[in-house]
Amino acid sequence: MELIVEQLTCHRGGRPVFEDLTFSLKSSEALVVTGPNGIGKSSLLRTLCGLVHPVSGTVTLSGVDQDADRVATHCHYFGHSDALKAALTLEENLEFWRSFYGSGQAQIYEALEKVGLDHIGHLPAGYLSAGQKRRLSLARLLVSFRPVWLLDEPTSALDVQSEKNLETVMSEHLSKGGMIIAATHSSLGLVEPKRLQLGRQVT
Repeated sequence: MELIVEQLTCHRGGRPVFEDLTFSLKSSEALVVTGPNGIGKSSLLRTLCGLVHPVSGTVTLSGVDQDADRVATHCHYFGHSDALKAALTLEENLEFWRSFYGSGQAQIYEALEKVGLDHIGHLPAGYLSAGQKRRLSLARLLVSFRPVWLLDEPTSALDVQSEKNLETVMSEHLSKGGMIIAATHSSLGLVEPKRLQLGRQVT
């Protein structure tokens, strides 16, 4: 499987955010996107998952049926919004996403355990701290398998232990043939990722 981005151009408010962006990513590879605030890191991830329509360019994913599925249907977008229902318990939130996206490789309890929330799975999500909500949102990626993870500042609101858990989860995803594109100002503990500083070439 390979994600191929060719000559991608995105505008925001009528002005170019990035232009003619080209890169590719294969199974088990990660790409770290860096750059100052407002340069277009979030816009790139939102374009890849279909939330923003590009002005021009193409995004394709080889190894899947392009006629039956858009690239976005193979992506998990982990953005600034935690996408949680406050009145539902942690387990019920994950069950919703599991039903909506389809079953993943981890059971609900396993996913909660991996992010350190297995002891409070019965509580409503509205009781969680900002960091706990972030961890629950991460668990959503585990219960519904999608090969491409698009992570926007994934360490935001996480403590040191949670960052280590995130590193483990990302490593496991890559080891199973998944791909990760992460927009971040932080070191994510990824082993030899590709790097893209917006405005420069992929290295």
